[in-house]
Amino acid sequence: MTGFLFGDDADEFFSKEKKSSANKSNAEASQSAPGMSDETPLSVSQLTAWIKRTLDQNIASFWIAGEVSNVTKATSGHVYLTIKDANSQIGAVIWRSSWERCKFDIKEGMAVLGMGKLDVYGPRGTYQVVLQRLEPQGLGPLQIAFRKLYAKLAAEGLFLQDRKRPLPRFPKRIGFVTSPQGAAIHDFLEVLRRRWPQMNVLVVPAKVQGSGAAQEIAQGIDLANRIEPPLDVLVVGRGGGSIEDLWAFNEEIVVRAVAASKIPVVSAVGHEIDVTLCDLVADVRALTPSEAAERIAPSRDEILETLQSSQLRLTSIVASKLRELESRLTGLIRRPVIEQPERMLDVLVQKLDENDHRLGEAIDRRIEKRQFEFDKLASRLETISPLKTLARGYCLTMDTKDGSILSQTSQVRLGQRIETQLSDGSILSLVEKIIPIER
Repeated sequence: MTGFLFGDDADEFFSKEKKSSANKSNAEASQSAPGMSDETPLSVSQLTAWIKRTLDQNIASFWIAGEVSNVTKATSGHVYLTIKDANSQIGAVIWRSSWERCKFDIKEGMAVLGMGKLDVYGPRGTYQVVLQRLEPQGLGPLQIAFRKLYAKLAAEGLFLQDRKRPLPRFPKRIGFVTSPQGAAIHDFLEVLRRRWPQMNVLVVPAKVQGSGAAQEIAQGIDLANRIEPPLDVLVVGRGGGSIEDLWAFNEEIVVRAVAASKIPVVSAVGHEIDVTLCDLVADVRALTPSEAAERIAPSRDEILETLQSSQLRLTSIVASKLRELESRLTGLIRRPVIEQPERMLDVLVQKLDENDHRLGEAIDRRIEKRQFEFDKLASRLETISPLKTLARGYCLTMDTKDGSILSQTSQVRLGQRIETQLSDGSILSLVEKIIPIER
């Protein structure tokens, strides 16, 4: 057992064993060592300490290359991250003293080259790389693939804000494309039950990470769009994870399925740091499935509070309007036309009498004026009347055939019958001679 080291409990155990049984054989000592029999089992702390010391002694410092994700800068000054390649990932930590010597800022998707040692984190029993140096190497392959596909889809207009559709105010039927075994659907339903339990939720099962996940998600979206009666809202998502875990939501087949959906889509890929292409193409992005439920479902408590507030406002408005109408009604009742309507009629009758008297006087004056004007015209007509002229000794000669007045000798011929009008009658004559006046 000299090749293995345990924790402090193991050291104490060995020291006691050496004192009490110095002459025992190595075989006997081996049988009584911690973990070698069911009588002396190892504690979890002993096992962790054993692994930690074994790694410290057998694995020296090394260089590691990969892509950075899940960067977290703690308030203590330490930086926690994940280093990964296409197939594997490992947690890493940069202590504050080492981070202060870094001359660049770590970003998601960055390819790095680091030097460090392998360490075991006892409280969780996990191993991690303690990085002492870190150098940037550019973008990692996943980030390059992300940017390339983003540029392609953006050029087609799939991420334009004009394409975004609003969510219905009170949806009744909601679909959720996710893993039925994941925590995402549990959290989603829990929030819905609290906020608006009247909604119906249909879970469309799909893998959300690993091989074939993107195809299942896209098929789930297509299936949800063919359900009758139609769904009001469709949620696509999962719980949190690393960028590798979420990569299915960056696949082109998923992005195009979301873009083609006739139902408004909420992307609920549960990671606040990493933004997936599914988030960008969806009508609404939620940071977590719980937030998606809050975005979709109205708050029952808020609605009730709004209704109560509206009821109070309406009651106040109605009461104020009633007081106003009552005041106006009181004013109307006190008016003379309501209190003593006959007085108003007396006044109107008096005015009618006055108007009748004035109208009669006006008519009389108008008749007198017209009579005066008529007399004047009659006098003038009498002055110029042909009868007056005839009375003064003049006469009027006319052709008996057409009654035309003869004023010149050229209008008369021999043998023509003519009529001469005098003041007291007329004379019929036959023209025997025409005597023109010589000028």
